[in-house]
Amino acid sequence: MTAPISPRILLIVAALLALTLIVSFGITHDRLTWLMEVMPVLIVVPVLAWTYKRFPLTGLLYFLIFLHALILIVGGTYTYAHVPIGFVVQDWFDLARNPYDKLGHFWQGLVPALVAKEILVRNGHVTGRKMVVFLSLCVAMAISAWYELIEWWAALIMGQGADEFLGLQGDEWDTQSDMWFACMGALFALLILRRWHDRQIARLASRN
Repeated sequence: MTAPISPRILLIVAALLALTLIVSFGITHDRLTWLMEVMPVLIVVPVLAWTYKRFPLTGLLYFLIFLHALILIVGGTYTYAHVPIGFVVQDWFDLARNPYDKLGHFWQGLVPALVAKEILVRNGHVTGRKMVVFLSLCVAMAISAWYELIEWWAALIMGQGADEFLGLQGDEWDTQSDMWFACMGALFALLILRRWHDRQIARLASRN
């Protein structure tokens, strides 16, 4: 995968996401929950389009954002507790609950960590590698914490109507495990994907 990605490819990807959203909206049985689950996609895609000329992201990050969007859309379509592939994994590993939402929270840490890293490194805000990792992890965890607060507020406002959005599935430690999976996703991005991401950042810098 090379960087940067051309506008034409990004337009094709955006069209695919739009089509997926339309199909998802048409088949979901709970449209209010669907809207809350896919809201990040509806917000982020226009933001990415608006900032493309001024601050294009690496190809790797665009690709991961696309995968994250698909994860969110699938979660919104079925609600996280009822995603079919999650039941398959639950049976494979004899789990007590559908684990699909944990995939979403893993990606919720992974993508923001890389976005934070690109902003910090490419704008020259931080130069030390360890500090970049630390601050990017902090940003990812802060976003995860804010998302849990949003879920809490939704529960207070909607009462039992927020059950599908929360996806607790009877787990009293759901909030803590959600944040732990976000932390693992952020660490995976910052440590395992580091060299791949660094190379793409360097390519972008060389073209400016």
